[in-house]
Amino acid sequence: MNAIASSSFSSASLASAVPDVIDRLAGIEPGSHLDRIRSQREQARIHAQQSYLALFAPTPPLFGNFEIADRFAVAAFVAGLHGQADVARFYADALPGQGARAGVAEAIAAETKRGAGQGPYGRYPAGPLSAEDADGVSYAVSDAQRAVFGERLSAGLEHAHLLVFHPRDASAAALQSLLDAGWSSTEVVTLSQLVAFLAFQIRVVGGLRALAQRPVTLVD
Repeated sequence: MNAIASSSFSSASLASAVPDVIDRLAGIEPGSHLDRIRSQREQARIHAQQSYLALFAPTPPLFGNFEIADRFAVAAFVAGLHGQADVARFYADALPGQGARAGVAEAIAAETKRGAGQGPYGRYPAGPLSAEDADGVSYAVSDAQRAVFGERLSAGLEHAHLLVFHPRDASAAALQSLLDAGWSSTEVVTLSQLVAFLAFQIRVVGGLRALAQRPVTLVD
């Protein structure tokens, strides 16, 4: 069972009870031009918010041991790797309220700098796509920050970095490293969903911010 399916994903009332995260990140005010644009795709708006809630505020019981604080830590790291400082700050600022261990927010900021890159890197199987092969540095959490995160979260961050910058290098061995660090198969699925959701959320926010710079016309 995955995180989204197991968290009352169909409940529109829950999504409407919590301020819309994409609206907040994009700086959308009620009744604004962008608010009207988003209202034209109301189901997409609701589903995006439900996805956020399923991953970061799931309805109990919580399946597995992927703690909410660790989810926010991974999200801050992933957003930082995407170069989205505002989104990264949104998730990092929530860490204390989620019960994160002391020093985690600072450690995430330090590891984001260490893990920065352009990507995507990696190699395709031999064939026409090999022309797009690109070498990139592999990432591992530093020893100093590993002591802050613990082995479990450290493995999660390393896998998140792989998904962001080395998706074509995903392998059974990479998944096994998560299992060896104590992740269950259900938690691995949730981690992958979280990284994918952040990529989606960041792109939507970026698009809306671009629209905010566009002059309003009568056609709009």
